[in-house]
Amino acid sequence: MGIQGRIPVEFGQVFPHGVFATDAAQPLENYDTKQQKIDKETGLPVWVVNVYDADPTAKHKASAIRVRVLAKVCPVLPEPVMGPFRPVEFTGMTVTPYVEVAGKNPKGEPITRVAYSYRATGVQAPGGAGRAARPAGKDAA
Repeated sequence: MGIQGRIPVEFGQVFPHGVFATDAAQPLENYDTKQQKIDKETGLPVWVVNVYDADPTAKHKASAIRVRVLAKVCPVLPEPVMGPFRPVEFTGMTVTPYVEVAGKNPKGEPITRVAYSYRATGVQAPGGAGRAARPAGKDAA
């Protein structure tokens, strides 16, 4: 049987050039209930951090990525270092490949591609491997 479900990965394997967040983490809302989504495997609330991949070869559309962070409280991101850009590193990462329908060809057939869903259990300043992740919530400052 092949690999199923979430595949554990290291941050540097996925983003060797790093990533930059431009805004705070936001709750991921369930489309139907308008309430924050809860992760099915962990039972934790799901937060979204929008980041840009710093890989110079990444195409513009491919460089904008949403990482879902599974945490009891809203993750606190590091302070911006230049303009709105906050270099961040994710801990406890997993990746889940899936098939995405990217449109239709002239015959009306679906155009598909392999896409990836990224999840993490924490967010910290770069170079934080081996250090405790930044605390989340009101008391983090």
